[in-house]
Amino acid sequence: MLSMAVQQGLAAPPAIGQELLRVRRDKRRTLLHEVVNELLDGARALGELDVARELRRRGLPAPSRQALRQDRRGRYYLDLYWPELRLVVEVDGIHHAWAENVVDDALRQNDIALSGDVVLRLPLLGLRLAPDDFFAQIARAIRSRQSSMAA
Repeated sequence: MLSMAVQQGLAAPPAIGQELLRVRRDKRRTLLHEVVNELLDGARALGELDVARELRRRGLPAPSRQALRQDRRGRYYLDLYWPELRLVVEVDGIHHAWAENVVDDALRQNDIALSGDVVLRLPLLGLRLAPDDFFAQIARAIRSRQSSMAA
C-alpha cells in the first residue's frame, strides 16, 4: 500500500516517513521502516524493493533508482541504473505484458541501448521462478562492465 501511494502520487516518501515516526509500537514497525527507507531511496514498486533487497543480500553494488531520462516522446524513469557502468535493469511487472505497453517499452529500451547503455529486463515472474538465473546475469553484467570500464 505504501509503494502504491507513492507510485500514484498520493503521498511523498518523506511525508510517509514523518507519519511513521509517530508509530511507537507495532509488530510490523521494522518492516514499515525498511519499506519507507527504500521509498526514500527511490523505489516505486514492490518488485523494485525485492530486487534491491536481493542485490544487497548477494553483495552486488547498489544502483541509482528512478533515474530520469528523456527522449523525443517524453520523460521516463529507469528502475535501476548504475551510471558509472552504463547498466540498466528494468523490473517488469505484469502491466509490461499488456499490449498498450509493449511498443513503448521496446522503443524506450532501443533508445537506451542506442545511447550505449546495456539493458537487462527482470520480469517479476522471473524474480519468483528463476531468481538465481536473473541475478547471475546481473552479476555477470556488472563484472563485465567494470572490467571494460577499467580497461
